[in-house]
Amino acid sequence: MVACNCGCDDELTKQLDKIIDPYRGNPGGLIQVLTKAQNLVGYLPKWVQIQIAEGLGVSLQEVFGVITFYAFFSLIPRGRHKISVCAGTACYVKGTKMVLKTLRELLDIKPGQTTPDSRFTLEQVRCIGACGLAPAMIIDGKDVHGRLEPEIIPGVLEQYA
Repeated sequence: MVACNCGCDDELTKQLDKIIDPYRGNPGGLIQVLTKAQNLVGYLPKWVQIQIAEGLGVSLQEVFGVITFYAFFSLIPRGRHKISVCAGTACYVKGTKMVLKTLRELLDIKPGQTTPDSRFTLEQVRCIGACGLAPAMIIDGKDVHGRLEPEIIPGVLEQYA
């Protein structure tokens, strides 16, 4: 491995190589490698994409295409806590716009962005399966918060300080 000026970390590149090794030269392992790489690094910056493309023997365009096709993958750093605001029909009717407006004001970010302190990433999703709790959001993929009102949202966020 040659040192580079791409912003990568030597230890991370070694760990990424260990992820790639079982799939080396096997383009069919792309999604598995991308998933493990994102779990390692937190997102998929260009240097990771290049290393994966070279390791699997696929084009950088193919790697980028898969990353941008699947919503699970991220090209930007994510916060320690991911807030997913439901925009399904029940939540939308009962106040998704108000929830998003309140979160945008409190966090000073828009959906798809991460706070400067890397504490939160905000996203709007189609449904979280909590229609009876509308409007609702889920934090870190497991903590559902429902029947949201603007005045209780700051207290919810404080639980993740």
